[in-house]
Amino acid sequence: MARLGTDILISGGGVAGLTAAAAFGSAGFSVICVDPSAPVTNGEAEGADLRSTAFLTPSLPVLEEAGLWQRLAPHAAALRIMRIIDAGGVEAKPRVTSDFDATELSEAPFGWNLPNWLLRREMVARLAELPRVRFLPGVATTGLATREAEALVSLSDGSRVAARLAIAADGRNSALRQAAGIGVRTTRYGQKALAFSVTHPVPHGNVSTEIHRSGGPFTLVPLPDRDGSPASAIVWMETGPEVQRLAALPVAEFEAALAERSCGILGPLKLVTRRSIWPIISQVADRMAGERLALMAEAAHVVPPIGAQGLNMSLADLRLLLDLAKAEPAGLGNAAMLESYHRRRHPEVLARATGIDALNRASMASAPALRDLRGAALRALHGAAPLRRVLMKAGLGLR
Repeated sequence: MARLGTDILISGGGVAGLTAAAAFGSAGFSVICVDPSAPVTNGEAEGADLRSTAFLTPSLPVLEEAGLWQRLAPHAAALRIMRIIDAGGVEAKPRVTSDFDATELSEAPFGWNLPNWLLRREMVARLAELPRVRFLPGVATTGLATREAEALVSLSDGSRVAARLAIAADGRNSALRQAAGIGVRTTRYGQKALAFSVTHPVPHGNVSTEIHRSGGPFTLVPLPDRDGSPASAIVWMETGPEVQRLAALPVAEFEAALAERSCGILGPLKLVTRRSIWPIISQVADRMAGERLALMAEAAHVVPPIGAQGLNMSLADLRLLLDLAKAEPAGLGNAAMLESYHRRRHPEVLARATGIDALNRASMASAPALRDLRGAALRALHGAAPLRRVLMKAGLGLR
């Protein structure tokens, strides 16, 4: 059995795992990153992740230090206004519209949005530039044994890696988390999400819009123009059976349903990608770390796709791990470092997951009285400027 040595073994080659590999490799650590599947880096290919990711402004320093932002910036659409529309009346039309404008906080946008498949393409290319990073697609983690000085990770190709730190970035069903015996608390909503992209005649104006009616938010997030037409990524959350029904509709009928659910704010929406379905849950690990093991991203926390929180929580995990590792490189992966990571991140993760859970439950409301209450609450929260700024800072993760 081949035995490899490295500073850091990252299990998971999704957006979070690839970002972590680039960040630690750029900081001078040796890294091996594995994933059981090769990343799909073409939006037209089978299995492409058609969701998009909004990087909020506080996440940019991590991407810049990792050598990623200069690759991503040319493909990104700025998010300058976050618009929330309550359309919970008898008819599907706006009755409360609230704009949260980034200029109230600074000259910078709230963030930038990119397709997930494109993120993978650029991130894999960046890893190829880093001599101390080995990316092994098609290789899975099959076992974990830890001791005080190292983590021993078994791989599906028969090799074994000795690492000073193992990072679980291998998703909500994390094999490393389970091997370490770390439990999770999971909330199921009976929801699924449809993810796809559209073009439309009305420019989006760099406005990201969440429309609340029932079943969950309908979110339109700006993308760069597609073939000369304004384009947006959409995440449409609904009950599981309704999502299955929508996904099976012929394109013309689906576009008619889109026109109604979007309240026509960007004109007729034209479907330009396939429709993919994603389950919606909330999940938080009992701990962020174990012996020689750190959990990050969906291995540590899963939240509904509201307010661009998911990956930005993951990058906050990475930011803290990087800071701790660079502050004391000799202590990489030791008990003190990992206890500090857990103690400083876990309360913040719990608080943010609780807040997003509440927002999602409010967005699902279907009873007229509850929808009226939601609209009144949105009007009140937006109407007070100091409170509005507090909410915007909280959404960005700023204090």
